[in-house]
Amino acid sequence: MRVSVGLPTHRIDRFDELASAAAIGELAEAAEEAGFDGAFVTEHPFPDDRWLAKGGHHSLDPFVALAFAAAATTSLRLQTNLCIAAYRNPFLLAKSVATLDALSGGRMILGIGTGYLEGEFAALGSPFDERNDRTDEAIRAMRAAWTGESVEMKGEHFLAAGNTMLPAPAQPGGPPIWIGGNAKRAIRRAVELADGWVPMPNPARSAARRRTPALETLEDLHTRIQEAHAVSAAAGRAAPLEIVFMPLGLDMFTNAPVVPDAVIESIQALAAVGVTYVTTSVPGETRAEVLANLAIFRDAIIPAVRGLEGKTG
Repeated sequence: MRVSVGLPTHRIDRFDELASAAAIGELAEAAEEAGFDGAFVTEHPFPDDRWLAKGGHHSLDPFVALAFAAAATTSLRLQTNLCIAAYRNPFLLAKSVATLDALSGGRMILGIGTGYLEGEFAALGSPFDERNDRTDEAIRAMRAAWTGESVEMKGEHFLAAGNTMLPAPAQPGGPPIWIGGNAKRAIRRAVELADGWVPMPNPARSAARRRTPALETLEDLHTRIQEAHAVSAAAGRAAPLEIVFMPLGLDMFTNAPVVPDAVIESIQALAAVGVTYVTTSVPGETRAEVLANLAIFRDAIIPAVRGLEGKTG
C-alpha cells in the first residue's frame, strides 16, 4: 500500500511553525525519509468570508508550495488534493503542472476536484454552474497540451488555433490525474478521463454544504468502489483505476491522535474493500509534533502496510 501525507499548508494561522518555506522543506524531507510515497496539499485561492467564519480555511498556492517540497526532496511524489481545475484557464493550469513535473523529474500527481464554494467561483470569475463541464473540458485540454504538439481546440471559454506548450511533462502523456468527489459523475469522470478516483469521508450533515454525496462508513465506501468497478467494466476500461482514501480519523479536520494499531487496522480494512492508495493527514500544532507523528508512521505503520494490495475488482 502506497501512502501520501498532507503537508499543513492550510495552517496559515500557524504560518511560521507549519506553513513557511522552512516548515514545508523540513516536513517534506522528513516524510520522504519516513518512507511516504508522496505529499499532498490543498487549495483555496480566495475563499469567501462566510465560509471562513463557519470553519473554512486558507491555504498556500498548491504549485508554489509543492515546488518548495520538491526542492527539499528527491523521490517524494507531489500531489494536489485537490486542485480546482474550473478556477483557471486549462492551459495555464497545464503549464503549472508541466513545469513542476519537468523540474521535479516526473513526480506530479494532479488531483482535481470540481469545487463547491460558490463565492470563491464568483470572486475568481468562473461560472459556478459550469464547473462540471469545465472540469471535463480542462482534462481533455491539458492532455492535448502535454503532448508538446500543436493544439487546435475550441472550448467554451478559450480557442487554441494552433498553439504549442513546452517543455512537456517528464512523465509521458503527463502526470496521473485523480478525480475527487463522491458523486456518480465524479466516478464516471475518473473512469473515462483519468487515472484514479478520490472519494472523501463526508457526513450526511455536510453533504449539501460540500455539494457531494454523504460517505460515512466503510460499507458506504465499499458500495461506491463496487460501483466504480462496474462503471469501469461497462466502459471497457482496461487500465486499473487507482482508488484513494484516508484512514479513519486522519483527515485534515478530525485531528485524531496517531495510534499505530488503529491506523494499521483501518488501512487493512480499506485495502480489503478496494482502496489501492492511502492519503493521510497527521496532527500537530507545532512542527515538532508533526515530525513526531511522521516518525510513528516511519517506525510502526508504513512497514506494516507496505505489502498490502488493495482489492481491484
